[in-house]
Amino acid sequence: MNYAELAQLYFDRSTAMQNYWNIYILVVGGLLAFSSLRKRHAALTTALVCLLFALFAYENLGALKAVTAQRWALLETIKEADAAGGSVPSRTVRDRLEPTLTPATYSSVRRTHLAGDILTIAALIAMELRRRSLREVLQTT
Repeated sequence: MNYAELAQLYFDRSTAMQNYWNIYILVVGGLLAFSSLRKRHAALTTALVCLLFALFAYENLGALKAVTAQRWALLETIKEADAAGGSVPSRTVRDRLEPTLTPATYSSVRRTHLAGDILTIAALIAMELRRRSLREVLQTT
């Protein structure tokens, strides 16, 4: 592979990473919208939604881990690309491009993901508790 192909593959993996984050955000938004629109409490439904979300989040994080590893491997390969092959761009372009190739570490991806997971589950539980307390207030009046 030449340098340009390696760089293109790196950016393709960056797009894949962004796509996994977009899916995560859409699922979280959908769950919170679903939960906020429900009028009656249903502890079993909330528990099931939390469990299913946790399973989705686990799998999504696994995909993000794989893409993060791929990005780091590509970055190392790009840095080690043979400059003598003739297909690698000039040293100036290389010196300018490589410092911008800074993929997130897996630990930072994991921390961000887990924080979102915990906040989503907490929001789902809070909405269920709110519905329950509203029902109790309406029953007492």
